Amino acid sequence: MNNVKMYRNIFNHGENLKKVFNLPDADPIKLSKSIFSLENKAHKIMTDWCNGDITEKQQDALINEISKKLAKIIGAENMSKVFFNGDCRGYTLKLTEKASEAAIIHKDWGGFGIIAPDFRVEE
Repeated sequence: MNNVKMYRNIFNHGENLKKVFNLPDADPIKLSKSIFSLENKAHKIMTDWCNGDITEKQQDALINEISKKLAKIIGAENMSKVFFNGDCRGYTLKLTEKASEAAIIHKDWGGFGIIAPDFRVEE
């Protein structure tokens, strides 16, 4: 994928996130990238937990920190729209079923919205 297409996808995704989380003044690229950074950290935590490299207590504490950072980005009132997927084979930060229904956003096979897809991957 070329950089122009990748950044267009990031921008468009950010615009959709602004609608999902009611953040009209947010910069769409900054919003997408900051959530993508948290996705990468959360995914590593879930992978470490699934592989037995950290305990459930450690995983809970680390995910709690990610959750706090995400709440600062999207607003605490929007955290009810998000859940942390514990299956490390997919994305970790997802929209709940109800939030996914109304969102124009990338979805996984289960229909859940992916709030931080990796646009570096060929589509």
